[in-house]
Amino acid sequence: MSISTLSPLPLLLAQAPDDYAKPVSSLSPKYFELLEQNSHIIYPAIAILTLVLIAAGILQAWRTQDLDGLQKNEFKRAIVNELRRNISGMPGDLLAKSVGLDRLKTNRLLEQMQNEGLVVSHTNSQRLTVWRVRGAAPEAAARRY
Repeated sequence: MSISTLSPLPLLLAQAPDDYAKPVSSLSPKYFELLEQNSHIIYPAIAILTLVLIAAGILQAWRTQDLDGLQKNEFKRAIVNELRRNISGMPGDLLAKSVGLDRLKTNRLLEQMQNEGLVVSHTNSQRLTVWRVRGAAPEAAARRY
């Protein structure tokens, strides 16, 4: 007697249904053939789409960070009024809180106003930049030793 005649495995395999089909997946040859045949169109299109999305994101971020002219003038007026109330000057952080604007935008406006000649700044002994309106207090004269 051989092992094959005693084992029920060959009988079970013979009775298995033949209607089994593999599931279709993304690894099917037709999917890869489509990519390989049209790779000269698909991959550059994906690259261009990616560059357009990146450029649109950069432009959107650039526009949202910048103030329009009317808002900028209103904040400049508020900054000048606040600095006139405090003749000795104010640090940029306190000025930003009192005006109600972001600290970085306030510093950008203050630097622009300094270039225009509206405000002046100096750094104190605590390494804090203090801003004041030009002409509101006596200018710091050079010390003579």
